[in-house]
Amino acid sequence: MPAAPGGHRTGAPWAGFSLRLRITALATAVTLACLLGLAMVAGRGLAPLLTGAVDDELRTALSGAAHDVVTGTEPASADGLEVRVLDTAGGAVDDAPPPALTRDQVRALKAGTPVTAGDRRQVRWQGSVVTAPDGSQRLVVVGTGLVGQRAAEASGSRWLLVTALVGTVVAGVAIWFAVGSALAPVARMRQSVRRLAPGARLAVPDAAAGELRALAGDFNELLDRQEATTERLRRFTGDAAHELRSPVASIRLQSEVAVTNPDPALSQEVHADVLADAERLSALLDGLLALARSDAGELPPSDDVDLVGEVHAAVARAGEQPVPILVNVAADQVWAAAARTETGLVLDNLLRNACRYAGTRVVVSVLAGRSTVRVLVDDDGPGVRPEHRAKVFDRFYRVSDDRARTSGGAGLGLALVAELVRRRGGRAAVGESPDGGARFTVVWPRAR
Repeated sequence: MPAAPGGHRTGAPWAGFSLRLRITALATAVTLACLLGLAMVAGRGLAPLLTGAVDDELRTALSGAAHDVVTGTEPASADGLEVRVLDTAGGAVDDAPPPALTRDQVRALKAGTPVTAGDRRQVRWQGSVVTAPDGSQRLVVVGTGLVGQRAAEASGSRWLLVTALVGTVVAGVAIWFAVGSALAPVARMRQSVRRLAPGARLAVPDAAAGELRALAGDFNELLDRQEATTERLRRFTGDAAHELRSPVASIRLQSEVAVTNPDPALSQEVHADVLADAERLSALLDGLLALARSDAGELPPSDDVDLVGEVHAAVARAGEQPVPILVNVAADQVWAAAARTETGLVLDNLLRNACRYAGTRVVVSVLAGRSTVRVLVDDDGPGVRPEHRAKVFDRFYRVSDDRARTSGGAGLGLALVAELVRRRGGRAAVGESPDGGARFTVVWPRAR
């Protein structure tokens, strides 16, 4: 289904409606269904209720009439009630014609079960068998017409339905205002968000408003993260522009010198300087592109990488260095869950950094644990003081004195190391080497 502008689906049934209206409509529909169901159940129970009331009245009148027959007194009919004395076969013993009762109905009356007799005019009967003074068995029955009962049932059912509809309307209005009252603080918070100045935060409600307090706290945390990200991006952009400006300006200056002074001896020196600046610029751009791909979430598939073999390959790629690079491994193979291209970049940057500051040697060790593998790169240079260790993996960060810009780094190598290891579930750290310099440690998950 195509999506409408703004991210809403054109066919969504609730698209464009407010949360207040949706909650009210849903709650009102549920209320209507419940009330209609109750009305139908109550309507079906009206007939038994009315008949039960008639049976209670007949039972009271029957008790008095039976007592009269037992004592030999002529039973008298009450208002609206017909009292008859019959024999056990249903025949009339009194002077009136026999009532319209079938044989089964007479049998039910003798058993004490109420019956409804008649077609056009329905009469409800209640009966009891008693012994007359002469010893004969008599069936005393009391009956009354059920005139208007069906009309009362229909009228009661209609009134129940009307009551259900009116109750639904009242409930809908109450729900509308209740939801509006509940959402009013959210609306006020939304207005506050729109009026927030840069760097400002939402006022956190008191502890009584639990959900709103949590919402305001989460939103403020989101603003903190957003500002921190914006600040990192601003600082990263400024540092990148500054770093790119230096080699570009140097290349331009050297080119202008070469054009102004076309001396073959000077030209060779200028070309060498331009080549060095171009290599520095290329390395800087490679680091920026690698970090940009990492920030964009590009993650090559993980593979099983032999770190021992990768370390030997990285040492071979390093070539001739001012100090020797020694490899210390306890096993022929140590496997890590990473990508081969990433481990190569990590090891190349660590070796380049260590060789830049080492005094006499660099030692690379590979250690295997139960669930992780570690690579340790030790040098005997000036080391990294504790106050710089937490920031040395930041982008474009340099230690001000012994690890300064004059050493040739752009401040991206260690940042790239930390990022490549982190996104594989590992970590990078720096500490003090047993040789007196810096020890850089990278940890990867061990391959299964």
